[in-house]
Amino acid sequence: MVRKEDRTPSYPHKIFSAVVFCLAFCLLMTTFNGCSKKPPQQAREAEVTVMTIKQADTPMAFEFVAQTQSSHEVQIRARVSGFLEKRVYTEGTVVKQGSTLFLMDKKPFQAQVNAAAAALTRQKSNFETARRNLERVKPLAEQNALSQKDLDDAKRNYETSAAEVDQAKAQLEMQQLDLSYCTITSPITGITSAAMVQDGAYVNQQNNQLTTVSVLSPMWVNFSISENDVKRYADRITSGQIIPPKNDNYVVEIILVDGAIFSEKGMITFAAPSYDPKTGTFLLRSSFPNTKGHLRPNQYVRARLKGAVRRNAVLIPQRAVQQGAKGHFVWVVNKEGKAEFRPVTAGDWYGDDLFIDAGLQTGDQIVIDGMLNVRQGAPVKIKQAPPVAEPTGKTGQSPAVKMEPAPPKPAAKPAETSPVPAKNTVQPADAPAPAKPAPKPAGTGASTNPKQGR
Repeated sequence: MVRKEDRTPSYPHKIFSAVVFCLAFCLLMTTFNGCSKKPPQQAREAEVTVMTIKQADTPMAFEFVAQTQSSHEVQIRARVSGFLEKRVYTEGTVVKQGSTLFLMDKKPFQAQVNAAAAALTRQKSNFETARRNLERVKPLAEQNALSQKDLDDAKRNYETSAAEVDQAKAQLEMQQLDLSYCTITSPITGITSAAMVQDGAYVNQQNNQLTTVSVLSPMWVNFSISENDVKRYADRITSGQIIPPKNDNYVVEIILVDGAIFSEKGMITFAAPSYDPKTGTFLLRSSFPNTKGHLRPNQYVRARLKGAVRRNAVLIPQRAVQQGAKGHFVWVVNKEGKAEFRPVTAGDWYGDDLFIDAGLQTGDQIVIDGMLNVRQGAPVKIKQAPPVAEPTGKTGQSPAVKMEPAPPKPAAKPAETSPVPAKNTVQPADAPAPAKPAPKPAGTGASTNPKQGR
């Protein structure tokens, strides 16, 4: 019997075969990679759109939350107590001066007039009797036919009767006046409110208000400026950064709730003599013609003040301003055609643009589009922005600027405490990690968002 040979390879032989296979595979892959490797390509230049900075005098317009108020509002009240007979006017309509609004029950007052007239007739009769008696007594007293006492009594009766006649006349006039108060008329031309008392109700001194009549033209528009903003504007005017209109004659226009601009222009007619201690604000009032009655009392609007000019302003698109952990910055293309990180201090809003208070000057080229691919010190391919119309200096063409309380001055970099946020948050490679962009301030009183006004 022939014994079969054991052909199963030994364990060391298996290990050796696996090692040889792995070495061969690695050598093959290295050879393949070496053959397919290409020389590195240069990074492509980022294509950016730039704008050249030009300083120019720029008209400014400041916006405030405002509320309308009738220039003359009258509460219509009953001047006598009694039953309300009828409401004559149509609620919510415009009434003329002298128009009848309400009628009260006249019967009790007519009766009082009749009684007062009868009392006057009686007093006149007594007066005539006293007068004739005095005429008879005088000659007799002169002839010593009557005593001096009789003459004095006759004179006293005459004078008393005359006074009682005057008193009766006054009483009659008062009763007639009360009767006239039963017809309640409007003292002014204006729009009426709803009736506060219905027909048949009893009116007395406690519930005597019947309705309200409000003048529509002129219409007042009231708004307030914070104490911080007042000082801020005063400092800028003193430094020459802002030029106010001549004699402070600001033109005021109204922006309605739908963004439409009211057709009439107004002027500031009143400034409060002091600050409101509760709110720390300064009240201003402007007056507007409202002949068509489009404005109504207590309507919320936005008041836009025009006439001021900002001298040598640097104005750039808002999208060019980036915000990082240390403040605001822009990308500037230097003379070598390379991108350069530049901290800036952003100022007020001007429509969709921003005033730059510090960091830029005439001739600087800033990146306004394509900044996502920009790196510090990297070359860029420049695409010039289309020319934009320069400010004309006419206040009628200026969008409103956003007014914020002035921030505290930083100890180091001015860009670290800018009051205006930016939407873009790209940060250069060598700059600190970017912070989350702050939302636009909602605006209060003297700090408002101009986009809500268009």
